[in-house]
Amino acid sequence: MAKYLVMVQGTQADYDAMRGKASPGAPAWSEQDLQTMYAYMNAINDDLSESGELVDGQGLAEPAQIRTVTLGEDGKAVITDGPYSETKELMAGYWVLDCASLERVTEIADRVTRCPQPAGAAVYPVVIRPILDGAGDIG
Repeated sequence: MAKYLVMVQGTQADYDAMRGKASPGAPAWSEQDLQTMYAYMNAINDDLSESGELVDGQGLAEPAQIRTVTLGEDGKAVITDGPYSETKELMAGYWVLDCASLERVTEIADRVTRCPQPAGAAVYPVVIRPILDGAGDIG
């Protein structure tokens, strides 16, 4: 068994659309659309819990609530609210899974990509990253 981070992506426009505010490429979601999406994702979580593969999984707050801390040239922290200006798509949620193989995680990611959403909504890739067991995994 190995651990994997499975990430879904989204933009601020996607979060706004889920609140009913449409924009180009992000049609407004209805309450029924949201309930259908939550039911689909909860079914995936239930299946992963039953199989013992779910370590953790969470949805993340919208990009407008991001705070970024970097080290300035003067050695002091530079704090920025909101997402990077050049970045549109950010991680919107994740699962940490403990699976027998990359192929099994890929099957799960494929299921995630089929999450119902309104017609015309952007479709983002689901990203899989193996989680290193320790520093000995590098190199």
